[in-house]
Amino acid sequence: MPNPQLDPSAHADTFARDNLPPPELWPELLLDGVDYPKTLNAAVELTDRMVENGFGDRPALVGSGRMRTYKELTDWTNRMAHALVEDFGLKPGNRVLIRSANNPALVACWLAATKAGAVVVNTMPLLRAKELGQIVDKAEVQFALCDTRMMDEMAACAKTSKFLTKVIGFDGTANHDAELDRAALAKPVKFDAVPTSHDDVALLGFTSGSTGVPKATMHFHRDILLIADTYAKEVLSVTPEDVFVGSPPLAFTFGLGGLAVFPLRFGASAVLLEAATPPNMIEIIEKYRATICFTAPTAYRAMMRAMDDGADLSSLRCAVSAGETLPAPVFDEWVKRTGKPMLDGIGGTEMLHIYISNRFEDARPACTGKPLTGYVAKVVDDNMEEVPRGTPGHLAVRGPVGCRYLADDRQTAYVRDGWNLPGDTFVQDEDGYFHFAARSDDIIVSSGYNIAGPEVEAALLAHAAVLECAVIGAPDEERGFIVEAHVVLDSGFEPSEMLVRDLQDFVKANIAPYKYPRRVVFAKELPKTESGKLQRFRLRS
Repeated sequence: MPNPQLDPSAHADTFARDNLPPPELWPELLLDGVDYPKTLNAAVELTDRMVENGFGDRPALVGSGRMRTYKELTDWTNRMAHALVEDFGLKPGNRVLIRSANNPALVACWLAATKAGAVVVNTMPLLRAKELGQIVDKAEVQFALCDTRMMDEMAACAKTSKFLTKVIGFDGTANHDAELDRAALAKPVKFDAVPTSHDDVALLGFTSGSTGVPKATMHFHRDILLIADTYAKEVLSVTPEDVFVGSPPLAFTFGLGGLAVFPLRFGASAVLLEAATPPNMIEIIEKYRATICFTAPTAYRAMMRAMDDGADLSSLRCAVSAGETLPAPVFDEWVKRTGKPMLDGIGGTEMLHIYISNRFEDARPACTGKPLTGYVAKVVDDNMEEVPRGTPGHLAVRGPVGCRYLADDRQTAYVRDGWNLPGDTFVQDEDGYFHFAARSDDIIVSSGYNIAGPEVEAALLAHAAVLECAVIGAPDEERGFIVEAHVVLDSGFEPSEMLVRDLQDFVKANIAPYKYPRRVVFAKELPKTESGKLQRFRLRS
């Protein structure tokens, strides 16, 4: 049976608690052995507590041209928390959206807002005003903290929002010259963090799902620590000597875990790059003697292409791969060229982070590994019956964290009989190892980004030349898959390379640029059923 018995909340604004799924729709949480205090603020545990434990002078975050120690990070976030509460009126439970590229200021804003008891929504820096507006409306976001270098889309979103009342600029560089920074500079370095409950909602992770309509996944303060105390501790064996580097945006829970939560939980450090190109990644690994790298398989392939014979990756302990399936050739080439292990894993926004992974002692190609301690997984049919070993089926998983959508009917599709169903087809072999087979929905995973085909179709259909269109994922050696748009033109328009570029630019201007169709195929008609429903599977074949 689900177990949603909650302790008293510290939130004055009860929106998050009020919009949790009903008890009968929760996954079963395996919490035996999970022992956190009833009063728990995750941001305090990652900063103030680390200083108390003797890590104050150790490096915590590197980026924007400087290094910050744990003491500096703690003081910085406490000052910002004071400012958010005293100058801007933030109340516990208010939703706070953060918009920035990967830099220490983003992490500081997240920690400060969390200390003040907010429910934080980290967002992709490439999102446009319309996409930001969907997130704001879904979570009824009242506050936005935005890097002043990318304020335009945020300001445009605020103009049409009935919920967003304050957009506060912060300086993503090291200059501390923006509204929030100036307010924080005058504040004390001690802050009495809101005594949130271990099961107060701390984070909303947004995922588009297969329809393109955003879903918000709800994560507790204890969940943030759990992903470190399970995966990072068991699989990575993180120590204070580790240096993390990677390319995933901190808006992805994969990136937030690997580049903020994991290092800060264990007194390690993270190097944050605003533009993490493969050559930059190699350079940063060499310069800062990075030990753990987080990114997607396509980025590892590009890193190997950018790697010359003199590249020095001797400091690396391992490369963590997630976000899309890891092809065996990438695994084999990486190990051959670097001599370093590569750990494949599967996680998801709904489950916050990785729950099945390879281990150092038995990493192997084309294999995702076994569940972490505290998690269980199986492969089932449509009736939730476990299938024989070696047979493809739906992955089902349970653990100490699980899917809780914010006020969303799609909870019933993700959670069945107390199990989380991530939407992946897997095979479990006779030895208990799990092997990825395919995505079960229409999500296109391209270079680690999840792209909903219907959202791209909607953007294309707004163009005057497009009569009909269907978007699919097409296999691509570089990116795993690319967005391929099949387009029927309206009368008066003719296929041309110029029109292809115009359609691509049009999509980039209306939704996040990484979602644009890299291939456009002009067609006279699209395959449909007799009732007029598009048959995308015929385009894929």
